[in-house]
Amino acid sequence: MNILLSRTDRIGDLILSTPAIASVRASFPGAHVTMVTSPYNRVVMERNDDVDELVDLPRGVKPGTFGGRFANYDLAIALAPRAADLQLVGASRARVRVGYTYQRRWLARITARAYLNRVMVSVADPDLCDRDPSLVVPHEVDQLLDLVALGGATTRVPLLRLDVTDEDRAQVAHLPPAPLVVHLGQRWFTSGSTLASTLRLVDELRALGHPLLLSCAAECDDFAEPFERAGHTVLRSLAFHAWVALFERARCVITVDTGATHVASAMRRPTLVAFEHRYFRLNSQEWAPYGVPSMLVRKPERDDDAALAQFRAEIVHGVDALLR
Repeated sequence: MNILLSRTDRIGDLILSTPAIASVRASFPGAHVTMVTSPYNRVVMERNDDVDELVDLPRGVKPGTFGGRFANYDLAIALAPRAADLQLVGASRARVRVGYTYQRRWLARITARAYLNRVMVSVADPDLCDRDPSLVVPHEVDQLLDLVALGGATTRVPLLRLDVTDEDRAQVAHLPPAPLVVHLGQRWFTSGSTLASTLRLVDELRALGHPLLLSCAAECDDFAEPFERAGHTVLRSLAFHAWVALFERARCVITVDTGATHVASAMRRPTLVAFEHRYFRLNSQEWAPYGVPSMLVRKPERDDDAALAQFRAEIVHGVDALLR
């Protein structure tokens, strides 16, 4: 049996797909499993032996054209609700082609049928969540486990997976043990949070009395210098698996809503996440830390002094609670 899996979007979403991928492997132990990723997110799967073959979707190549190379496959599953992954899976013409889209994306629900013969519809819709406070949105991990079950996977493996080696750990072994790790992502510096407030937050977290380190996303490199001038250790340009090893070493991870949330969950670390004010109900359900102790904080609607002070206080209180 030949199985095709496709997920070509973000690193964090591919991490959240690792339980579904493991479930496919456990359910079809004798199958040949091929995983299509992008050149950007493939790092998540490079060491993962739940797949037999890892293939990149080349930049500039149409997914529908690329998918034709998998014409002899029996089962194909699009793990992302994106046109690229649906088209790729559809082009395989596998006997069973599975994917999902969202309840209120009417056009996508119609066009998905052109590529798939088994379609799952997710209730994860921001407007529905805002209108109906009683609506419970399953975590993305659980939605993906249901998705592969639609393709015939009968064994559920609800564990995130990232593979860390002793060589990775050696790259961060010189750092203090059990630190608080704050991950600097763009959302610390926009829409209800500012650079000045985040600098104060890091000082307030350090006052809790634990070693504190900052990891820095590449797109935030320009923001690193003010933290360094304030005497904080900022780890810039860590290789992906060294970054994972840093999180494995952490006592607690503090981040905005980004892939760092899911790296921390994969490393079983307590995590505090500051979600955006808009669509908080949806995002804090679908993309919360998975299977670990966690605290969720909503960014303020405004960035006046009082709102920012309250935001910082909620974060510090949440971290303190996680440390107890």
